Amino acid sequence: MTKHEIVEKKTEELVLPILKEQNIELVDVEYVKEGGSWYLRVYIDKEGGVNILDCETVSRALSDALDKDDPTDDAYVLEVSSPGLGRAIKKDKDFTRNLHKPVEIRLYQAVDKQKELVGDLEAFDKETVTVVSDGKQLVLERKNISKMNEYVEW
Repeated sequence: MTKHEIVEKKTEELVLPILKEQNIELVDVEYVKEGGSWYLRVYIDKEGGVNILDCETVSRALSDALDKDDPTDDAYVLEVSSPGLGRAIKKDKDFTRNLHKPVEIRLYQAVDKQKELVGDLEAFDKETVTVVSDGKQLVLERKNISKMNEYVEW
């Protein structure tokens, strides 16, 4: 496992009991370096959405847990927030939640001369994602998807 994966996995283990107490769902954990600084981001959600108090409560409890069992020696900024609009679709539960809904996809390599597309998520498995875009059914390899989000029309 990479350093990122180790930190993300350990953080997930630490935050899950905290979230269970609050009846909050873990959406994702990211450990990324941006502009020379490390960020440990925890995205949470619950029925009706999370508020600032939810984020603060989880952040304080997770910060205490990380003080006792920190998975990295790097200095980092801990951020706890809602996934927001255009929520990332990464895990199977995200795919299931978004079946038959519009999604926005960015690809590493073009398919039908497109690297970005919007379509309805029709199916998925471990290897592929099936979407209907502009009336055409496309079966995309999951490893070719660089980013996939819930589609929000403005």
